[in-house]
Amino acid sequence: MLTPEIAVDLVAESLHMVMLLVVMLVVPGLVVGLLVALFQAATQINEQTLSFLPKLLVTLLAVILMGRWMSGYLMDYCVSIFTRAATLVG
Repeated sequence: MLTPEIAVDLVAESLHMVMLLVVMLVVPGLVVGLLVALFQAATQINEQTLSFLPKLLVTLLAVILMGRWMSGYLMDYCVSIFTRAATLVG
């Protein structure tokens, strides 16, 4: 039977998974954006499009490097949810 405690645990686990996957993609782009912003401040180059390409490339590199791990983590979570659902229903 699905109790409120089990439901809260499932939601908390899913939010943790989402935050972890998002952090793996967003943090590298934020770091590169900060470095480009420091470079722009030091050289007084005020080009808005200068930071877009490095952030895009780093985000794509993060997807390439961590994509297999992230998809495996997501599939393990889905298998875990379906296994728990089978025990909760009957």
